[in-house]
Amino acid sequence: MRYYRTVTDGQPRLLARADDTAYDLTAARSSVTSFTDLAHVADVAGMVVDDVATGLFDDAAAVEPPDAADCTAPVVDEVWAAGVTYEISEQAREAESGMPEMYLDVYEAERPEIFFKATPSRVVGPGEAVGVRGDSEWNVPEPELGIVLHDGDVVGYTVGNDVSSRSIEGANPLYLPQAKIYHRSCSLGPCVVTPESVGDPHDLEMTMTVERDGERQYEGATSTSEMVRTCEELVSFLTRHNTIPEATVLLTGTSLVPEEGFTLRPGDRIDVDIEAIGRLSNTVTTV
Repeated sequence: MRYYRTVTDGQPRLLARADDTAYDLTAARSSVTSFTDLAHVADVAGMVVDDVATGLFDDAAAVEPPDAADCTAPVVDEVWAAGVTYEISEQAREAESGMPEMYLDVYEAERPEIFFKATPSRVVGPGEAVGVRGDSEWNVPEPELGIVLHDGDVVGYTVGNDVSSRSIEGANPLYLPQAKIYHRSCSLGPCVVTPESVGDPHDLEMTMTVERDGERQYEGATSTSEMVRTCEELVSFLTRHNTIPEATVLLTGTSLVPEEGFTLRPGDRIDVDIEAIGRLSNTVTTV
């Protein structure tokens, strides 16, 4: 099942889509306004999220499925990300760096690279503009499968865009936080899809396009099957000796990398599609 968060008359609402019908779960229970609320109820009741949602359908209003552009980002407390989980990412980061050997070491190591990505105030949703730093000459989108966690347990998946400065990161690996964490540096959405509906998260087709002034500047496709690590492994390392908040998203690594020399510009449009989840669309602005 897919779960979308919208805002009507200034009030947040949670919609659950089953096939071609959507249900306003907030109309059934006014306290349920986000996927996190639903996941919390499921956790307390010892149920799966979809079963809790289905139990509200009789009291929920049937509505038209929402357009992705009308949805907000999922409610999160923190966003983390994994790096160098695809061979193409390892190659790209080697190419940008003055210390290329360190990325090969991470790609082949037992311990993955995991770093903090965003607070809620730095996250944007569908239709909003992601940011590129004004002090960076080389900025790229990074389409990623996002794992949605509730108290450390996997409860769903979403689409993420880990926008990054390759020029800042490439200058020195110690600059990674500045290359990754800044205003509007992360996009999530358009929905959260439960594991039961996604199936195997390691076998999903992913595509990305970037358009500028009506012309396509980049187009690429891949599969999460190319990821060298599993979602379970990445979650395990994130939660080791690290207490994460109730609503956390873990991005699983960059799967598509535009050719060297490509950089995002204000006004560009980025579309990221992940099979079984949906399309995340954003424009670009300078921050």
